[in-house]
Amino acid sequence: MPFANPPYALAPTSFRFPALAALAGRAPIGGHREVALAAYVAARLADDTRVDHGLTPAARAERAAHARTWLAMLTPLPSAVRPAILKVMEASAASPQTAGNAVRGVIAVTAEFLDSAARSELDHLAKALEAQALVG
Repeated sequence: MPFANPPYALAPTSFRFPALAALAGRAPIGGHREVALAAYVAARLADDTRVDHGLTPAARAERAAHARTWLAMLTPLPSAVRPAILKVMEASAASPQTAGNAVRGVIAVTAEFLDSAARSELDHLAKALEAQALVG
């Protein structure tokens, strides 16, 4: 018989992209961790272009500006990865289609840094954004 959580227990933490979050958490400090963390932030921003998330274009543009500042301070990020992540951040202020295309660029340049589960999450995100663009 399964046990119920006690009434004082905290609710489990959930992440929209658990494989990316787990990879960032377990990777050693350095290039791989920063790539996973940057991809996670970019994925969250891109995911928020979906209409059902309810963020206005102005709010998304403000978040993208703050994310660009954060990215500029992330020094050990490989030079091939930085422009692709930046493109997603900028696209997050635009349409789902633009963000989906930018996510595809991140998938291409992060293949050697991300595991298959993390790449799969990015692929599912790109497909979802592309589908949203076809519907909307």
